Amino acid sequence: MNHGRQVAVQALLRVETADSYSNIVLDRHLASSGLPARDRAFASALFYGVLEKKITLDYVISQYSSLPLGKMDPLVRQLLRLAVYQIAYMDGVPESAAVNESVELAKGMGKGRAAGFINGVLRSFLRDGGEVRLPEPGKDRAGWLSLAYSIPRPLIKLWQNQYPKEDLETLLRGMTGHAPLFVRVNTCRTDAQSLCSRLAEEGVEAQLFPGFPDCIQLRHTGPMEHLETFRQGLFHVQDLSGQVCASALGVRPGMRVLDCCAAPGGKSFTLAQRMENSGELIAADLYPQKAALIAKGAERLGLSSIHAITADAGAYSPELGLFDRVLCDAPCSGFGIIRRKPEIRYKNLDALRDLPAVQYKILETAAQYVKEGGRMLYSTCTLNRHENDYVVQRFLKEHPSFAPALLPEETLRFLGLEEASGATLMPHHNGTDGFFFALFAREKS
Repeated sequence: MNHGRQVAVQALLRVETADSYSNIVLDRHLASSGLPARDRAFASALFYGVLEKKITLDYVISQYSSLPLGKMDPLVRQLLRLAVYQIAYMDGVPESAAVNESVELAKGMGKGRAAGFINGVLRSFLRDGGEVRLPEPGKDRAGWLSLAYSIPRPLIKLWQNQYPKEDLETLLRGMTGHAPLFVRVNTCRTDAQSLCSRLAEEGVEAQLFPGFPDCIQLRHTGPMEHLETFRQGLFHVQDLSGQVCASALGVRPGMRVLDCCAAPGGKSFTLAQRMENSGELIAADLYPQKAALIAKGAERLGLSSIHAITADAGAYSPELGLFDRVLCDAPCSGFGIIRRKPEIRYKNLDALRDLPAVQYKILETAAQYVKEGGRMLYSTCTLNRHENDYVVQRFLKEHPSFAPALLPEETLRFLGLEEASGATLMPHHNGTDGFFFALFAREKS
């Protein structure tokens, strides 16, 4: 029995029952598994593949099972998903292995009575060709897109109502598969070309991203902590969208800057580097353990201008004083990073209805720290206009001392625009995660 499959199943069960982040769950299971590197990679591919394709897999299983999915034992359901995913999407896995290993896993994990049922469903799928066959789109376009791209229908409907319909399937396609790995060069310690050369010596494929300075795309890295360049603080991991967002704030050396929702710290690190590690950058987070991680990251990167503190972004702390620049990267639904954390797509939209009010309160609080003539950037990693454009529109309407500000030239150049005060980044347009930001200027107190 391939232990990698068992690790994947256990991690999938944990995500489904504990509402936990996929990367954290998988890392913990892999760390305690003792698996060799090849099996770890296989377990990861299974885990993320099943999470990403769950709706599609469940549709396939329902075509061959006499028992509704909702009545199945959770472990049995996961084993069927795992096997169907291997058969339909993993060319390197023999069909017989996908079936037999799932049956043996059921026996080994205390579900021996379900082994025959699992075998029967999978054999029926194989006799029918072992391929995913979806119904014709018909009039129910949202339902078909949900099945084809494994995105819940309510989220499909939300995007249909908020973004150009003719663009929607391209967006969904851009949300599928592996996200590229970008890093930001620590310009306080090295330059992009030198870092690429060092990474090549470590066996990492590193390529300068042509559309944005000091951004590098990596492949074949292995664990980051094993790289000497990482340990020496020559770069930090940050998606292109985060790097573009940091550029939009327009910081300069010597400024006083507040990042009021700073964890995990990537934007704070980039801002401090753009400030040439001069001035002062307060990186605040609600949780002490997260603030401690930011401080640890700043130390690795040699960014002494960063001071990580514990603070509630929704509660004004006048003792912090005023700032030249404030970044308000608000907590959000995360629908822009689905390809990195596939489980986010399954969030209940009803449970997120209060988010815009929370975001607005944080934005209002952040505004109090902006000095006259200063700038504030509001950002999220989601694609939901209720959390993005509508929060910004309300803020501008209710705070006449603030006005939209022109984005810096570097940011505009990346966007291909001559003028803009904000942007919505999308995978299929910009090569980034889904992201939103808007820049404000405080014109008077």
